[in-house]
Amino acid sequence: MPKVRTTLTVDDEVLRAVKVRGARTGKGDSEVIEEALRRQLGFDLLERLWERNDLREDEATALAVEAQHETRRRRR
Repeated sequence: MPKVRTTLTVDDEVLRAVKVRGARTGKGDSEVIEEALRRQLGFDLLERLWERNDLREDEATALAVEAQHETRRRRR
């Protein structure tokens, strides 16, 4: 997956915690931050679900669209 450079403004305490985590795990700041964001955004859960998935892509898409339509109907 391609990486994109960005600039973030974070609290000093958060940055210190990132650096401590990186030092303890042997990872760079970027890797620590990306892992935390992926966890917070649910990427780790999605990846585990996708690994267990045995649906073809077209079946998964149809199921997702059906779920989206059902959710919209409930909101009305």
